[in-house]
Amino acid sequence: MDPGALLDLLKRRTGFTEGHAAMLRELGALMVPLAPEIALAFYDYLGRDEELGAILHAVPGRVERLYGTFIRWYSELFSGTYDRAYAEGRRRIGLVHARLGIGPRAMVPAMGIVQELSLEHMRSALRGAEIYGAVEAFEKILAIEVALIEESYLEALSLGLALGHRDLKEALAQGAATLLGAGHP
Repeated sequence: MDPGALLDLLKRRTGFTEGHAAMLRELGALMVPLAPEIALAFYDYLGRDEELGAILHAVPGRVERLYGTFIRWYSELFSGTYDRAYAEGRRRIGLVHARLGIGPRAMVPAMGIVQELSLEHMRSALRGAEIYGAVEAFEKILAIEVALIEESYLEALSLGLALGHRDLKEALAQGAATLLGAGHP
């Protein structure tokens, strides 16, 4: 499915509105400074897993580069702009993960770390009724994030199987590599 059309569908299904986008933009001042701390916890979590740690450390400097990428990604969660370019960026994130062998069983629990630390910060920094709208907006954008990335996994897996790869991990990786190499929209 076209990333922009998928994003529109996900916004409808989650009830994500311009009000939620505005709330996330406002939260940016509070949340974006937390990005380095969350990145550190995120990569510490991944590094403790034998399989994921091997992927992270397979290339010298990868973790340091990913740390910066994570901070940009986290900042974009609070940009207030959720359009076609945003959806295409999330598709690319999923395809890169898939090409490296990082599938949903790794991504979804790791997103739980992001959610847990972010919500903890919101609960300690916000007061009264403002917390409810903030949590609602944040949880909706995380649901959209996960769905966009998972759709890219499905797209890659489907192509990998169509290309004749029978091992699911290999089909996922090769389908993603093909999509990334071909520059598919």
